[in-house]
Amino acid sequence: MIKFLLMVNKQGQTRLAKYFAEYLSTDERRALEGEVVRKCLSRTDKQCSFYEHRQYKIVYRRYASLFFMVGVDDEENELAVLEFIHCFVEVLDKHFGQVCELDIMNEPEMVHYILDEMLVNGQIVDTNKANILEPVQLLEHATA
Repeated sequence: MIKFLLMVNKQGQTRLAKYFAEYLSTDERRALEGEVVRKCLSRTDKQCSFYEHRQYKIVYRRYASLFFMVGVDDEENELAVLEFIHCFVEVLDKHFGQVCELDIMNEPEMVHYILDEMLVNGQIVDTNKANILEPVQLLEHATA
């Protein structure tokens, strides 16, 4: 089960954070994010894309200037999570047209909405890009 997802730039600034099925206070979240981000940013390209931290397995991937970091429990398959991250980035690319950090900063509610179409309570429910983007496009047409 996915416990949290972070999108962070190369300077370590969190651009998006989403937590599932686990209550952490703001201070605990800030501390966890700081530890996870520091560890991910300090790792080299030659190192594995997942490691253990506290009670989580951290799976991360870098796309351009953004790091996508996912904290999962011991039951989750790391390679499946890497594939989920890739699918999430592809959906964002398709929606925003080559997604960048500014898109996430300017439209965080749309990124959350897309993520909510893919995950429910930390469980992956859909990875079909067309199924995910259909309600997003309907929402955009309704608000336009």
